[in-house]
Amino acid sequence: MCGIVGALGQRNVTGILLEGLRRLEYRGYDSAGVCLVNGDGKLQLRKTQGKVADLESALDENPTSGQLGIAHTRWATHGVPSDKNSHPHVSGDFALVHNGIIENYQELREELLAKGYEFQSETDTEVVVHLIHDLASEGRNLLESVSAATKRLHGAYALGVVSAKEPEHLVCARLGSPLVIGVGIEENFIASDPMALQQVTDRFIFLEEGDLADVTRDAIAIWDKTDEEVSRPVNKLQGGHDAADKGRYRHYMQKEIFEQPKVVEATMAGRIGEHSVLSQALGTAANEILPKVKQVQIVACGTSYHAGLVARYWIEDWAGVPCSVEVASEIRYRKTAVRPGTLFVTISQSGETADTLAALRQAKELGYLASMTICNVPNSSLVRESELHLMTEAGPEIGVASTKAFTTQLVALQIFCIALAKANGMDGDREAQLISALHQLPKLMEKFTGLDALVAATSEAFAEKNHALFLGRGVEYPIALEGALKLKEISYIHAEAYPAGELKHGPLALVDADMPVIVVAPNDELLEKLKSNLQEVRARGGELFVFASPEAGFRSEEGLTVVEVPDAAESLQPILYTVPLQLLSYHVALLKGTDVDQPRNLAKSVTVE
Repeated sequence: MCGIVGALGQRNVTGILLEGLRRLEYRGYDSAGVCLVNGDGKLQLRKTQGKVADLESALDENPTSGQLGIAHTRWATHGVPSDKNSHPHVSGDFALVHNGIIENYQELREELLAKGYEFQSETDTEVVVHLIHDLASEGRNLLESVSAATKRLHGAYALGVVSAKEPEHLVCARLGSPLVIGVGIEENFIASDPMALQQVTDRFIFLEEGDLADVTRDAIAIWDKTDEEVSRPVNKLQGGHDAADKGRYRHYMQKEIFEQPKVVEATMAGRIGEHSVLSQALGTAANEILPKVKQVQIVACGTSYHAGLVARYWIEDWAGVPCSVEVASEIRYRKTAVRPGTLFVTISQSGETADTLAALRQAKELGYLASMTICNVPNSSLVRESELHLMTEAGPEIGVASTKAFTTQLVALQIFCIALAKANGMDGDREAQLISALHQLPKLMEKFTGLDALVAATSEAFAEKNHALFLGRGVEYPIALEGALKLKEISYIHAEAYPAGELKHGPLALVDADMPVIVVAPNDELLEKLKSNLQEVRARGGELFVFASPEAGFRSEEGLTVVEVPDAAESLQPILYTVPLQLLSYHVALLKGTDVDQPRNLAKSVTVE
């Protein structure tokens, strides 16, 4: 993994490939490469460890061109980041790019070594291109060779393959890793994400699991996993063309933090009325399914997992329905007891998160009542494979560290929770109260982003710190977890989060003058207990940074810095208190001089285990 672009046209496609890679840089990567079939019918390979800009420099020094080409940005899974491990990989007249993981690559590698193939890299991907070359040596053409090869592969893949001997064809396939075909006029394209191609087309075909496609300039032929030729719809996508533009902001993350008032409003649009939730926004079967729900199982990874932890409080409080939340990579590898009437809910920004998608597919075999997803990508695998879905309207999120995707997930989850509570007998007055609060959210979000200068000043205290502790109680504990994750992701400060009541059960041993303690302290029923916990920190010489309502009664003094935040309805507090923690992480990262948008070792969309 991480990003695939391919093009076949009547013009030199080098610029299209490079622009596509630039648009995918937000995913995180460690190397980049292109391979073109030139006018002499030869493969022209250029690849390098580092950024797309390094690849461009290599092309400036050693130019090439062609009307057929594939390109890739790689995030290392097999083999260290290096020139030789970067994609595309070549075998004879064949070149290939690949996202995913081939689980049986070692077995195939040994077979190919015995046939005399020499390997230049440590990757599982090189096995695939040699396998295709070997199958072609038996008289198969490009399409037939790729088809035969995919039947030998175990694992997940999105493949783009070209042959110097067949410059009119670009063959692609997918299983467990996303791939789309961009439809043009006398030219066609492939990519792992539509964003990579929005400079050349707004029409896309989303390949299904097991699909194989033969792309030419004027035609697209697709076969499904049973080898039957099929027709897939062409989708016209709207908007998203300015996502790669930072505008007046220094970083994408900063831009996306300040976009939150707009995107949370978009996420609510059409899903809530003046006083009630519009349950049918979850899908045509929502009104049939929701009254049957006796339990909710939420599955997600990373930031989305934290959103699920928040939703558990709402589901059990408002709907009176038991809820469990689990990390996708854990639930799929243990035996699960499914209670009758359990709704299986997945949460993912991309809709292609490998572990979450695998957990959904496993759930379909275990007898869950139905499945639902909260997702930001309308045509993603999770959306297509779930009975119910509620789309967040965050738009493309470029920064690797999730911000607007998280808050829109919380808004969508709150809409779902109200709908579930309504189906379980919530009275109209309580529903109207919650909906009224949601209508106030965009304006309140603007007030919270307005804390930027104050949070920036506070962040200076973290410039020389290497560790931090986040505390929260009740529904704010998952927000503390999310705050710690953001700080560690982009500033590389080691940060952990705990329920404040757990301090005396171990974490208190870490507290000293060098361990800043960040506290989320809304004015709620747990406030007095939280204050007692904070006294324990003060008594050990810890330095406190408290984000609190003016009504909470905190005042700044020696060892205690208070950042006052606007008052808000209790149901909105987890969403809103997220914002100053995002800002804190951002400004600390600036002081630390780290790569805010592309933190080391991380990828935006995790499409492998």
